[in-house]
Amino acid sequence: MPLASDIFVELESVMAKDGPGQDPAGEDARITALQERIARAEQAEQVRTGTTRQSADDGTRLGNRVLAELIGGLAGGAVVGGTLDYFLRTSPWLLLVFLGLGIVAAFRNIIRLTTRRSE
Repeated sequence: MPLASDIFVELESVMAKDGPGQDPAGEDARITALQERIARAEQAEQVRTGTTRQSADDGTRLGNRVLAELIGGLAGGAVVGGTLDYFLRTSPWLLLVFLGLGIVAAFRNIIRLTTRRSE
């Protein structure tokens, strides 16, 4: 009956010949699919954390910003003008004036956004 230390030495020599953890069979398709999924998840995480930039996102971001400026200018002017008209009883003149000022401010901000130099 062999001793436990003899079995351990023999097992150690067999493992050293084959290499650490190498499977003699070919690569499984499931492993390849898993590696691809991991790579996609890592890419998505890099985009989410901002370590890499997604180029198609720049146009969408600018479009949303322009839309927000337009809506904000119109809504802000209408709210301020309508409120002042209500309290000062000058309907509809202050509403029209502040609506015009809101539109001017929105277009001024849009022009500043679109003519900004690229960094």
